[in-house]
Amino acid sequence: MATVVELTCYPIKGCAGVPLSEALLTEAGLEHDRSFMVIGEDGECRTQRRDPRLAVIRPAIDRHGTRLTLSAPGGDEVAIDIDTTSARREVTVFDTPYLGIDQGEDAAMWLSRFLSAPSRLVRVPPEHDRVTGGWIPGTCGYADSAAVHIVSRASLDGLNERIAEAGGAALPMNRFRPGIVIGGWDEPHREDRVRRIAVGGAELGFAKHTARCVVTTVDQSEGVKAGPEPLRTMAGYRRGPGGAPLFGCQFSVTRAGKLAVGDEVDVIEWDGPPPRE
Repeated sequence: MATVVELTCYPIKGCAGVPLSEALLTEAGLEHDRSFMVIGEDGECRTQRRDPRLAVIRPAIDRHGTRLTLSAPGGDEVAIDIDTTSARREVTVFDTPYLGIDQGEDAAMWLSRFLSAPSRLVRVPPEHDRVTGGWIPGTCGYADSAAVHIVSRASLDGLNERIAEAGGAALPMNRFRPGIVIGGWDEPHREDRVRRIAVGGAELGFAKHTARCVVTTVDQSEGVKAGPEPLRTMAGYRRGPGGAPLFGCQFSVTRAGKLAVGDEVDVIEWDGPPPRE
């Protein structure tokens, strides 16, 4: 039986994830997921592609959803009231324009100091109505392409076996920053064939396979680039039509609802016949 074995929310795009035992899955993904992002002076998002130290910034949102705390190794932290009403400003995610609400000078100074570059924190406005594409369209906050990223444990196990055969060390799941991790499948990459899925009180629809980039080479616990894996190994067996390595899948939320670690995963529709169990 397939079940949810990990849930992780990433409140700030590119920053550390927050492990969850249960969560509300909204139309835009896990509640608060990628609802904030760090930007440079030009309004473009900062990501681990160029700023790997983002990985060790730990965000925490209080249970009321009104206060955000940022912390980092060494004990330094800052807490701010979340602003959802101030003037909107122009921001971009990989050259695509959106709007954001600046979260003020305290957050900006803290981030600029920690990243050693002028930075500001913005939040998606309440009226944010981004439309994401794919096989089943949806919406999301500042995520790269869709509301929820799903990876199975079997996929990581299969990749790590290949890395070990080449003399490398196993990698943790956080290199891939999924929102939902599924356990119980013995076949790697079975998520590639899922088209509609029910879990807890929610339903999701397949959007696209996830093309992987240099972020997967960042050690998420240290905030530094750590060598060629997993891209080197994936390039040998998991290239997509455009040449990029593929690992995991992006899903749109077709019905919002609550879900929790341990919930059974019910595949409503497969691409092709259901696999034999």
